[in-house]
Amino acid sequence: MSEVKKLVIIGSGPAGHTAAIYAARANLDPFMFEGYMSGGPAGGQLTTTTDVENYPGFPEGVNGPDLMELFRKQAERFGTEMYREDVSEVDFSKRPFTIKSEKREVQAQSVIIATGATARRMGVPSEEKMWNNGMSACAVCDGALPFFKNQPLMVIGGGDTAVEEASYLTKFGTVVYLVHRRDELRASKIMQKRAFDNPKIDIVWDSVFVDALGEDFVTGARVKNIKTNEEKDIPLAGIFYAIGHTPNTSVFKGQIDLDETGYIKVKSGTQQTNIEGVFAAGDVHDKVYRQAVTAAGAGCASALEAERWLAEQGIE
Repeated sequence: MSEVKKLVIIGSGPAGHTAAIYAARANLDPFMFEGYMSGGPAGGQLTTTTDVENYPGFPEGVNGPDLMELFRKQAERFGTEMYREDVSEVDFSKRPFTIKSEKREVQAQSVIIATGATARRMGVPSEEKMWNNGMSACAVCDGALPFFKNQPLMVIGGGDTAVEEASYLTKFGTVVYLVHRRDELRASKIMQKRAFDNPKIDIVWDSVFVDALGEDFVTGARVKNIKTNEEKDIPLAGIFYAIGHTPNTSVFKGQIDLDETGYIKVKSGTQQTNIEGVFAAGDVHDKVYRQAVTAAGAGCASALEAERWLAEQGIE
């Protein structure tokens, strides 16, 4: 029988590593499955981001992978045991809990799930080349970057998030094209009014995004009207997807309470899931803020809650 760990952390983004730092300093000897490729690379979405200008403590900004490497080194410094492996199976039905990867099986008194969420992409031909070169899935993260300022920009989507992102981008862009495949927005009435009332938002109705234009950086977007089949090229400097995120929770289905879109449910004001001793932190439950700093805060809270819960069970 494998050794029982006091705490196993699943995931290695800002939430997972912050949880590990706090847990390790509390002598909980955390064991981490960093992930490998399921739901994105180890280290989370920041590893696919270039410039991070809104994380506190870096006045000049920081490269996303560099920031995550600093998180990892700090967690490692305090003794976190890490394995760059995807979790393939969990059993939360009995204690201690069981967590498996293809290479190992561990048992845990408590668990923090910090597997994050993955921004949905569209798979257009130039997407891989242009990602982070004028294409992004986070206006709040990237919209203020210098190369987007005083330039035409575009948001793809028609829901509340799309309108919110478009409204935010009007602070920086000369105009923000909002491309939606229908002739009415899916956004709530109040958000629709916000879009209609903003003179810098230009809604491109009945249209789909076909591809980004440019060699090394976005210089335009090709869109197609689905009613007329007419295609047109729009000169611009930035394209932002607002078509949703997919929480990386498939391995937890049937083991823990998820909402209708797959995010882990936590008890209000806590990181506690419906199973005592199992906590969630970061984008895996947060569909509102989705920022590195809020994920880190949730990671801190989850570790403090796990420490308190273990102490209540007499597990020091």
